This record gives sequence, structure tokens and C-alpha cells, in this order.
Amino acid sequence: MSAPALLHLLPLALALFSVRAACEVIFEERFEDGWESRWVKSDWKRNEGLAGNWIHTAGKWFGDDTDKGIQTSPDARFFAISTKFPQEFSNKGRTLVLQYSVKHEQKIECGGGYVKLMSGYVNQRKFSGDTPYSIMFGPDICGTQTKKLHAIIQYKGQNYPIKKTVACETDQLTHVYTFIIRPDASYSILVDNRERESGSLYNDWEVLPPRKLKDTKAKKPEDWDDREYIPDPDDKKPEDWDSIPAEIPDPKSKKPDDWDEEEDGEWYPSTIPNPKYKGPWKPKIKNPAYKGKWKIPWVDNPEFEDDPDLYVFAPLQYFGIELWQVKAGSLFDNILITDDPEYAKQVAEETTLKYKDAELESFEEAEKKREAEEEREAQAAREEGERRRRSRDHRRDSHSKLRSRDRARDYDRRARSKSARLREDMKSKYSRGYDDDDDDDDDDDDDYYPDHGHDEL
Repeated sequence: MSAPALLHLLPLALALFSVRAACEVIFEERFEDGWESRWVKSDWKRNEGLAGNWIHTAGKWFGDDTDKGIQTSPDARFFAISTKFPQEFSNKGRTLVLQYSVKHEQKIECGGGYVKLMSGYVNQRKFSGDTPYSIMFGPDICGTQTKKLHAIIQYKGQNYPIKKTVACETDQLTHVYTFIIRPDASYSILVDNRERESGSLYNDWEVLPPRKLKDTKAKKPEDWDDREYIPDPDDKKPEDWDSIPAEIPDPKSKKPDDWDEEEDGEWYPSTIPNPKYKGPWKPKIKNPAYKGKWKIPWVDNPEFEDDPDLYVFAPLQYFGIELWQVKAGSLFDNILITDDPEYAKQVAEETTLKYKDAELESFEEAEKKREAEEEREAQAAREEGERRRRSRDHRRDSHSKLRSRDRARDYDRRARSKSARLREDMKSKYSRGYDDDDDDDDDDDDDYYPDHGHDEL
């Protein structure tokens, strides 16, 4: 890189350094050279021949060809890989930020793109779908029904999914997913640095019983007046009230030039609502005793027991990716575990989001090449189909000609054979034509020699 370019990036580097100095980065992975020494590929499903592989690549389209991640391959496989943090991390009294990027190059039809954070000891060689986890987060897509972001947290040995439906991205470009959990039990879910969902662990997960319940025994007080308006006994209906029509002719309506009253009938202009019309006469005034609409009151839930450490997980030690994919091709990159949401935003801006436009251009170019290749293949298939059709037609015509020729030869052979037999018969008959002792032959000779009767002989 040139010196001017380095000087241009210096302010950014200083800004990142100052932010990073004020936060803690528990784990960060850009999948540069040597990444395999930090990760363990699981043997899960390997004996069954269903264990997938991880390819180190930038993908088929990208904004920066040197920015590589790990991609699932081949299709219809289970994938499991994990890494251990340099040291365990407790989020007690601290914010937890989980962030990573994923690109579904395969136009995923059914499969996940989520990741897991795990506590305690994990046998990484046996890491699988049955391995306990503290957090599972990320997109899951299957058909037209499932296109959501998982946000599952573990509490006292049980897994609890978020109650809200949070949509994930479904295109073939790289997206950054961020899950933030704060010490006040609030959370935020970001996609490409934009907040997609937020709230509280208390409300959006069914981990604890609700703080409040509706009082099902409560009844509206008898003196509760929920009439916003009441009749006005002193009010009188204006004399012209009933003469005001609800609709009036539209002054902009004009009779068409080609309107023929003999054929079309009498023309009437269209109508519009009358702004002076106030509806049926109902003398009303504001009710001074109005208390609003009565609502069932909320009461404390006797089963609720607060846990101020609801947001706290057992010390986190591992990051893992465990998936089943019908169609492989998901590429993971830029993994970050930190306690500073602002640092995570800056990392997203300077990695994935920085090359967003360039990646889109690369994708569109790849799509043009793919469509052109598909068109060439389709054209070749059409030409091959036409060639085979002509070949079939040629063989059919040839067979038809052969059959016609064979039939003609057979007919000619049979005709010659019959003609030969007739000649032999004629010779035989002729030679016996003067035998008077053979009455039958004489009769037959009459057929062949009608001009030579017995009288003449």
C-alpha cells in the first residue's frame, strides 16, 4: 500500500485504537492465514459419511478478494466447527455483544446460518447439535414459511427462544448480524448496523413468569361512566337540518360529447359527499362525568420472583457453528465477541459494510455470467434436442423406406412366383388340351381354349 493511502487510513486506525482501548475484545476472527490452528473441525456424522467440509474462500462474488471466510460444502451435510476463547468471559455487570457476517451464496432453500456461544467444557471433536449452548443466534431459512432470526438463550438448563418473529435477510449477499445483551436485561438485534428489534429479556422471552397479570376478577364499577357524549336537552334541531342532502352534484362533472339521450337516456351528473351534511340530528354534548373506556386492571403476579442476574450466562468459553444444510454454500466471517456495541459497529463498517457496493457489483456481474452460461447450455440442449429429433426422423424415414422396399420386393417376388405357376399351369393344360379320354380336362380346356370345342376336334 502506498504512503498516501496509509496516511489516509491513519485517522481511522487511531479512532479504532482509541475505541478498542476503552473496551474488551474477548474474541475476534477474520480468518486470515493460520486460522485452522485456532479452530477444531468436529467428527460429528463423519462415520456416516454426512460430515461436511469448510472451504477457506472469499466466495464467488466479493467486495475484496483478500477478505476470506469459511464456507460450507458440499450439499446435504451436517457442519460443525468450533474455537475456544483465549480466556473465559463473564458478562456479569457488562454488556455482551455477539457479531458475525454470513453470506448465503447458494440461494439457500433450507438450512441455517446461526452460531452458538458455549459455556463450560466442550469436547470440540464431538461438538454437535446435542452440545449444550448458552446462546444461539442467527438466520434460519426453510421454504417460504421459515425466514427468521433465532435468538435463543439458556437459563437454568432450559433453552428459551425469543417470542417475537424477527425477519432475516434472504438474498445472496453478505450481512452482519449483531446481538446485544445489557446488564439491565435489555437487548437489541441489529442487521447491517441497523436495529431490527429491541426490548427486554423479561418481556420477549418466557424465562420468568410475567411481573403483572390481568385481574380476571375485576369488574367495571357500577358508577363508571364511559359515555364520551351525552344528549343535550337544551339543544334544538335547526329548521333546515333535514333539507340538507348527504350528496350533491359534482360541479366538475360534465356530460360527454357523444351522449345520446334517445339511446343513453337522460344524463345526470355524478355526485360527491356534501360537506354541509352532518348526518341525522343527535343533540350531544361532552359528558362531564366521562372517565374513559374501562380497562381490566393489572395486578402483581404472586408467582413472579425477580432474578437480577437474568442476563448473566455461565462464563463463556467457546464459539461454534453447527448446521444442517440441504444446499451448502454459506460463508461465515468477521466474528466478534466484545463488551462494546460502538466498537462492534465500527468493525462492521470497516469490514463487511465497507465493501457492500463493490460486492453488489461483483454479484450482478456473476449473475450476468451465470445467466449467459445457462442460456448457452439451454441453447445447446435445444440444438441437441433438434439434432436428436432430426436423427429420429431420419431413422424413421429410412426404416419406412426399407419397409416399403421390402414390401415391394416381397410383392414382386410373390407376383413372379404366381406368374410362373400360371405359366406352368397353362403349359400343362395346353399339353392336355387334345386328350379326349379326360373329360375333366376337356372341361377345363374349354376355359383356356374357348375357340376349340369338341365338335371341331
